Amino acid sequence: MTLRVLGVDPGLTRCGLGVVDVAANRRATLVEVGVVGTSADTPLDARLLAIDAAVEQWLDRHSPDVLAVERVFSQLNVSTVMGTAQASGVVIAAAARRGITVALHTPTEVKAAVTGNGQADKGSVARMVVRILRLDVAPTPADAADALALAITHAWRSGLSAAASSVNGSGGAASGAGSRAAAAARAGQRTPAGTLTAAQQLWVQAEASARQAGHGRRHR
Repeated sequence: MTLRVLGVDPGLTRCGLGVVDVAANRRATLVEVGVVGTSADTPLDARLLAIDAAVEQWLDRHSPDVLAVERVFSQLNVSTVMGTAQASGVVIAAAARRGITVALHTPTEVKAAVTGNGQADKGSVARMVVRILRLDVAPTPADAADALALAITHAWRSGLSAAASSVNGSGGAASGAGSRAAAAARAGQRTPAGTLTAAQQLWVQAEASARQAGHGRRHR
């Protein structure tokens, strides 16, 4: 079974959109990527309407199973935060009209998922997106690559949880192996060969790195 995720890096000037298909073995494939936006001198209502129309077109064209949207967080530039939040609201509302689930992921979660480092820069994220999706070049501008990273993050994260739950519910030896894999995932530990796929192992390592970074920040 393939999970189709539409990743959205919200913004008024540039709103990144990226669709990725992820197979049961965590192999991710690019479907489409692009950026939609408006100029700063366009009235706000027209800017939001343009984003809404573009997202509707992408939903019509690709029928994603879920939307992965960057979670808005506090920044020093309040006007930038407001614009991002407004664009994000339009995207979430478009998905809600169709009954499509929306998942929110922070930039740190995305960086940790695709690079193993929650503090990675945009260049590192773009390079890993190229590697994961087997692309020749990184999508530009950076908002496009970020949208794809969001889609990959959600598919890998939700897929790992679903796989663990499925195995745990099957009983017997398989259930035991699944429990160990899930426990290892939560602890960020190594797992026996064959327990997790390479993509799952990468996510386990990324989660461990994110936890370590968060622990360090709390004790500064």
